[in-house]
Amino acid sequence: MSQTQDSGASPLGIPDHLFTAIDHVGMAVPDLDEAIAFYRDTFGMRLAHEETNAEQGVREAMMAVGDSGSCVQLLAPLDETSTIAKYLDRSGPGCQQVAYRVTDVEAVSAVLRERGLRLLYDEARRGTSDSRINFVHPKDAGGVLVELVEPAARPAH
Repeated sequence: MSQTQDSGASPLGIPDHLFTAIDHVGMAVPDLDEAIAFYRDTFGMRLAHEETNAEQGVREAMMAVGDSGSCVQLLAPLDETSTIAKYLDRSGPGCQQVAYRVTDVEAVSAVLRERGLRLLYDEARRGTSDSRINFVHPKDAGGVLVELVEPAARPAH
């Protein structure tokens, strides 16, 4: 076994397994308010967070899956130029991405690039709740858009 396998962490200080949890599953929806009501009233999920992310071209809501810490992210386009609008036109409503939580999005991105994967951004961008994100190109991940999410640091109390 290598040293990194023994210790459970790479020289970069990230876990060998790279991902710490499923952060969320992203669903493309045409109407955010209708989707929130459906997930709340049908599945009993709680609205944990809602925001408009102009840079990504979406209104979004995080619907908590019980007390697991994982969410279903509902993504509705702000306008017809949004990536989500294009996704809806091409594929219709449904699962658009799977997002994995990471401890350091830049370090994990570097490891994945070394392993031959293409990432959509050269540097991480702002995601939901001031997280830092990047995406693995779906053609390099079995047709799935994989999001890497480094949650924003929580202020010390």
